[in-house]
Amino acid sequence: MLFHLRFRQPQPSIELSEEAKFRRKQHKYVESSPINLNFHQIQTMNLFFIFALLFSSFFNLSVARGGSPSSINASGVVNGSFAASARHLFADIKVSLAEQLQLKRLEELAKDYMSNSDLENALMSLNSRCSGISRVYSIGKSVQGVPLWVMEISDKPGKEEAEPAFKYIGNVHGDEPVGRELLVLLANWLCDNYMKDPLATLIVDNVHLHILPSMNPDGFSLRRRGNANNIDLNRDFPDQFFHMNDDPGARQPETKAIMRWLDEIRFTASASLHGGALVANYPWDGTENKKKYYYGCPDDETFKYMATIYSRSHHNMSLSEEFPGGITNGAYWYPIYGGMQDWNYLHAGCFELTLEISDDKWPNASELPTLFEYNKMSMLNLVASLVKTGIHGRIFSSDEGKPLPASIAIKGLNSTIHARETLADYHRLLVPEGKYEVIATMPGYKSRSTRIMLGEEAMTVDFVMDPVITPINSFLRRGWSCSLPGPHLEVFFILVLVLVSVFLCFLLKRRVVLNYPKQRQTKRSVIGV
Repeated sequence: MLFHLRFRQPQPSIELSEEAKFRRKQHKYVESSPINLNFHQIQTMNLFFIFALLFSSFFNLSVARGGSPSSINASGVVNGSFAASARHLFADIKVSLAEQLQLKRLEELAKDYMSNSDLENALMSLNSRCSGISRVYSIGKSVQGVPLWVMEISDKPGKEEAEPAFKYIGNVHGDEPVGRELLVLLANWLCDNYMKDPLATLIVDNVHLHILPSMNPDGFSLRRRGNANNIDLNRDFPDQFFHMNDDPGARQPETKAIMRWLDEIRFTASASLHGGALVANYPWDGTENKKKYYYGCPDDETFKYMATIYSRSHHNMSLSEEFPGGITNGAYWYPIYGGMQDWNYLHAGCFELTLEISDDKWPNASELPTLFEYNKMSMLNLVASLVKTGIHGRIFSSDEGKPLPASIAIKGLNSTIHARETLADYHRLLVPEGKYEVIATMPGYKSRSTRIMLGEEAMTVDFVMDPVITPINSFLRRGWSCSLPGPHLEVFFILVLVLVSVFLCFLLKRRVVLNYPKQRQTKRSVIGV
């Protein structure tokens, strides 16, 4: 069938909006002179689709780290499948057509990726093959009821040890599936190389590694960024500056599952895997006034050190021309709110990075082995840094030797972590080659501090804390033997004294009431006389 295309002469450049300029700068869109196609001369709709596909390849429709702030409304609802694109190629014709074309493209690409069922089977199979160092458990379900499967890898999976815990989370955004594939490959590599490779053995023996390949299985199935409710999960967490996510009932089940997870397990550090750029992103992700500028958290130097570990271990991330050293402060890149990264640090003292591991959000599956090789050492070295650097220790009481869930702070840093309730172990990430004053505090005990010079290797710093001696505590400790810890012992006996006082007051009042009729009778007898 013959048809003709008539091209108009190039028109003057069109002034771009601020959002368009921003996206072009971030993702380096290809600029070309506007060309208007005369589609009225195309004889069939099929040819229209062909040309749409051809010209759509000139535009990058992906979003890094969550996309432009304007692409998500206050509730986190994604405004269309192409929320981050500065302009839609066929916006003046029919947006739904472009969405259909993109969906068709992703369906073709997804054929060679693991489905949610494939992913579950892969984890179960791996767990059977490496049952001695792994376990599989679920932290909840998605909107559509898909289990959020986690694989724990450790020499003692499922058991509490005085060791740091690390978590990897993939597929936060449904249309960024590279992370879920790479995390399964990572789990397999650790299984195959335990007791063979020194780095694999170090991690398995000294860290509890938890891997959640897909936080958003519904979004993956729907081939879109948001979950089944079309909510961007990386905008659904409570935010330190704005209160749009303060209603627990409005949060998505995937978000709630992550929040419960951190209440149950004390994670030292973590990272989420995304696509659309190549950079290691660290807090803060937002600013108080929503403006774009560098806004570091109290542990800014430590986060830069962690991000640098990932970037320099990567095949080419550190060579980035857009991001010096392959790392960036989130707010300096572009501010986002309700993100998982900042919430981890604020709520649980978990040092989380947001890792952009592929420029292409959904590359051909044939590229996955190469992407894994590019990221493998980065993922391993980041986990291993938990035991290779920083300070680690346990905290005990001097009187009974019991573990104390005390707080650990570093002088000059407005950041506190907490030892675990049961084992009282703590794991504090710090930049090597530095002088620090470490302070341990707990109600009912005298604070303890020590100055250290941290070298390239990790250091053990244990604390033995003395209880605060009060008159009542002194008396009770001399004459009583009680299993209650110091501060609870004092509170207990204060309550006892209060109850005794109330009881004595009650008896006194009752005695007065009982004696009153007798007093009146005595007065009447005197008057009668």
